[in-house]
Amino acid sequence: MQLTIRTTVNLRSGFSMPLLGLGVYQNTGQSVIDACVAAFAAGYRHIDSAQVYRNEAEVGKAFKLSGLDRSDVFITSKVNSKNHGYKKATEWINRSLENFGMSYIDLFLIHDPLSGKEKRLETWKALIQARDDGKLRSVGVSNYGVPHLEELVSESLELPSINQIELHPFCQQRTIVEWCKAHDVIVQAYCPLTRGERWEHPDLKSLAEKHGKEVPHILVRWSLQMGYSPLPKSALPERVRSNSNVYDFELDPEDMETLNALDEGDKGAVSWNPIHAP
Repeated sequence: MQLTIRTTVNLRSGFSMPLLGLGVYQNTGQSVIDACVAAFAAGYRHIDSAQVYRNEAEVGKAFKLSGLDRSDVFITSKVNSKNHGYKKATEWINRSLENFGMSYIDLFLIHDPLSGKEKRLETWKALIQARDDGKLRSVGVSNYGVPHLEELVSESLELPSINQIELHPFCQQRTIVEWCKAHDVIVQAYCPLTRGERWEHPDLKSLAEKHGKEVPHILVRWSLQMGYSPLPKSALPERVRSNSNVYDFELDPEDMETLNALDEGDKGAVSWNPIHAP
């Protein structure tokens, strides 16, 4: 399949999601507005936010400045463990709607599994109810390991549309990815650029030189060709635009083998990873 910036994936909810998204973690104020406006102008249609990022309102402002129709964009947010539980999660879903200034959110995730089984399940039921009420279109999870996903199976609850986890060549989380693929759960990749920490790796630099690209392009392209939904983050409009410049080349099978061989398991993670939470 020929990939483009408008390539989408079908979710179990029946809605489609643009594969490439802009992450806005640790970006606030006018900076996040500028980054999102640049993203929309460059062709992005997917923005990944969260309540703890404290920038939902700015994302909403950027959308209004874009002049796009609401149906043209895909907006994600998340509720973290501090606000888990049925009642509290429901309240915070409503807050997110107010912050964005939107009548619905395209995708809403449980941000982490740190609240424990009981509250995780209550929160999941709250998300499903909000989805059924039309406030959310699709629901999913983030940072869920296989045991957390199996909880939903054991309780005969519907599975998430998405599991968003750290993914890049140095942290491939293959067991979780395999489980998700076997159960039709789309895998989203945060930190696809390794937060810049591994850009000097000789294999990355060699592939960038081979294709006349930059290391971030190689990393985003790997994620897309693996079938993931990458969420590269930058606060700089020029870098936001550059990160989407990945559709005029393709990594060949040997390139993919080289990148797949870089996996270091949990040791390769560049963020705090709560997938092993009880």
